[in-house]
Amino acid sequence: MSSKTTLRVGRLVKAHGLKGAFKLELYTDSPDVRFAPGAVLKLQVPDSSPWFGKTVTVKELRYYNQAPVLFLNEAEDRTAAETLIKAILLVDADVEVLPEEPDAWYDHQLIGLKVMRDGALIGQVIRVDHLPAQDCLAIKTETGEVLLPFIKAFVPTVDVKAGEVVVTPPGGLFEELSEA
Repeated sequence: MSSKTTLRVGRLVKAHGLKGAFKLELYTDSPDVRFAPGAVLKLQVPDSSPWFGKTVTVKELRYYNQAPVLFLNEAEDRTAAETLIKAILLVDADVEVLPEEPDAWYDHQLIGLKVMRDGALIGQVIRVDHLPAQDCLAIKTETGEVLLPFIKAFVPTVDVKAGEVVVTPPGGLFEELSEA
């Protein structure tokens, strides 16, 4: 029996053209999978929205000047599209299934993992921050929160099944912990 989680895959930024299309802000590394024709997406909108509790179906994902533009079956014209602006698009995903690319994980698979350094437990991953330069793991330690760049040099091992990540941080980040 597998459990499901809801993933944010995009946000409708603004209406595009007259045929009900949207400029799309992507929150996924696999837009061609998440926005394949026929894909059903849940909507995160205010309770007052006429779209609250409804789903939409992807008609087509195109790119104009390298920018993603999404067409939905439910938005036939610009007027309809305007009612969906700022909606967050969600999908249900199997918690156990990893992304197809190697060394890729969903945030929910990393949160809660023990953080090990030189065989010692030094903290726990409490969130993943997606920053412009790179992703960072937010690690709760005995002395507070530390942001560690989520790169292979600093996080060589992620073992979701074992519930831990192994870190080899640069000097200065966790030094006070190693003295204890």
